Amino acid sequence: MDTIFALASAAGKAGVSIIRISGPDALSNCAVMGAVLDQHDRRLVKLTSIDGSLIDLAFAISFAPRRSFTGEQVVELHTHGSPAIVTAVLDRLSNLDVRLAEPGEFTRRAMENGMLDLAQVEGLADLIDAETESQRRQAVRIFQGALGDLASGWRLSLVRAAALLEATIDFVDEDVPVDVYPEVMTLIGNVTNQVRYEAAGVRIRERVRDGFEVALVGPPNSGKSTLLNRLAGREAAITSDIAGTTRDVIEVKMDLNGLPITILDTAGLRESDDILEGIGIERGKDRALAADVRIHLLDDLPINNDQSVFGLDLYVKSKADLESNPIDQAVSGVTGYGMDHLLDQISSYLREQLAGAGIATHTRHQMALEAAAVALDSVTLGLNAVNTPVDLLAEDLRIAIRSLDSLIGRVDVENVLGEIFSSFCIGK
Repeated sequence: MDTIFALASAAGKAGVSIIRISGPDALSNCAVMGAVLDQHDRRLVKLTSIDGSLIDLAFAISFAPRRSFTGEQVVELHTHGSPAIVTAVLDRLSNLDVRLAEPGEFTRRAMENGMLDLAQVEGLADLIDAETESQRRQAVRIFQGALGDLASGWRLSLVRAAALLEATIDFVDEDVPVDVYPEVMTLIGNVTNQVRYEAAGVRIRERVRDGFEVALVGPPNSGKSTLLNRLAGREAAITSDIAGTTRDVIEVKMDLNGLPITILDTAGLRESDDILEGIGIERGKDRALAADVRIHLLDDLPINNDQSVFGLDLYVKSKADLESNPIDQAVSGVTGYGMDHLLDQISSYLREQLAGAGIATHTRHQMALEAAAVALDSVTLGLNAVNTPVDLLAEDLRIAIRSLDSLIGRVDVENVLGEIFSSFCIGK
């Protein structure tokens, strides 16, 4: 395997920059430029150019195979963070028997060498992209192998069930010494329940990763844009007394008590002969229906607050600043009245949703889990039927095991590797 190198820290001026070299020839190539190290070592070194002149006084650390991030021999050069120094070191390495790493290649080698499973790789990508505390916590769980541990436990149970079923094939022409079906049913039932629970929680976990959506809906001039600007802390939307000012969905991202939130300001709901405004109203309706929370800004609260099938609908009286004694369900984007209560309601609802979700976070996970659940349902039906061939039941179990193995990258993942690793920077 080639020896690769790349800048592992952010580009630009910094106190310290880190250049990573990984592969079988990492030590020998670093020695050529003055960093002479043992397999697992650390020391201060003088990095030199081709003519022997000093590039930088750096701190070098070597990690032995199976004790590094990639699982290979790794050397990290911690240089002063001058762009000129970093460029000189990278140029020096490019003239040696190493090559520049491709995006995500260090992480891919970690997976190929058994240091990470595929779910952990996805967790690492999410951890790098995390902007809020909830995103960080969720990514850390996956990166630490929580989903892999679940999949391994399910696999053990299903392998046990398959072994019990296949053992009965040896007694096909005679009575089976022990009725294995009750234990098989218990094993499969437990795994099926857990798999379906995880599959059902993917959507809410995806929202943590990508951000929850909160839509502001209501008639024109109901204060939606003013409320959006109050939430954003800036003039994100144009406010005007003229109806139909907002014609497209305006998005503002924010951190709500550690939760990633995207506030959507939609066009005012009304009948309009203006084609462009009509398009904006329809777009706003579609986005609002798909949102996790809808805040209905109204002049008067409805008697019956019908709850939609999906998400939470909050009905509030707008423009509380114009009221002498505003009610509790009122808000004002001008004065901020009722804002804390409104945000607390949103935060509490979203945290309740998270409390009922599992660990799986990606659509890929959901597809694998649902495929496994379908196969397990087939096994359950076969066990309850009369004279179902045992080899068919065993085959369905193998399909379920294979689906769960794809969660952590044991099988059927080549088609997704390119997409996953392309999201990493070159130094990772």
